[in-house]
Amino acid sequence: MTSNVTVGLDGSPESLAAAEWAAREALLRGVPLRLVHAQERPQDLDPASSPEGVQHSQAEGMLNEAADGLRQRHPHLEITTQQLSGLPPDTLSIAAKEADLLVLGSRGLGRFAGFLLGSVGLATLRATERPVVVVRAPSGREDVPPSDSPAAGAPGPYLDVVVGVDLQQACDAVISFAFDAAARRACTLRVVHGWTPPLVYTRLAAVESGEQYAQALSDMLIPWRQKFPSVHIVEDAVFGAAAQQLVWASADAELVVVGRRIQQAPHSGHIGPVTHAVLHHSTAPVAVVAHD
Repeated sequence: MTSNVTVGLDGSPESLAAAEWAAREALLRGVPLRLVHAQERPQDLDPASSPEGVQHSQAEGMLNEAADGLRQRHPHLEITTQQLSGLPPDTLSIAAKEADLLVLGSRGLGRFAGFLLGSVGLATLRATERPVVVVRAPSGREDVPPSDSPAAGAPGPYLDVVVGVDLQQACDAVISFAFDAAARRACTLRVVHGWTPPLVYTRLAAVESGEQYAQALSDMLIPWRQKFPSVHIVEDAVFGAAAQQLVWASADAELVVVGRRIQQAPHSGHIGPVTHAVLHHSTAPVAVVAHD
């Protein structure tokens, strides 16, 4: 695997915001950035005479324009572009195998045969076993931050990285990704576990349950504190549905990290209800980490 950050572009504001986020992530990791555009096209494409050829040329121009803008804002970042032929979920998942992570924009408008159109974006997530970060363009703001802003690559400060954990099925891959993200940013890691009581319970039982969950969360994090001693951790074992707690936490987050299960059948990767809700309602970028 070649270390790089790969981002899918379709020319929409969301995909351009994803490219900017991916550029900053590539700088944090010290790896190149690869901009890719995926669409189905004939193998014997004639760029000069066919509608598909015109579309190919337009997409090439879109990639080059995006790359030029990123190079101006991030002159020390190595950037390459590539057009991919085939079904977008398939081609992007293959491209992701050569990357540290894949970055996508949410709700792409598809001006250049866009692939980030709801169900297709979800299909890409299901087909990709590398970590995928989903970014949407902030509402009411420019798609690309000014070059002297912290968001454009200047040193922090960063908001918290938030990770959702299930104490009954804690996943090392998800937790490791979150700790690594916080360590790279020198920011706080907020570890969230949402819990709900049984249908019938007393106030005392709820208090005792909360204390037990808090202790279990603290115990689970002991080896991670030892592995990442520089990361400041906030433990949140909170009463309430996990999805709702993570969406609320996203309002003050740099990144929200969640997981999904890998299944053996093609395109059958499971996106559970918590991850699905966070993908649709988080106001921060969402990293989805596949795990067994």
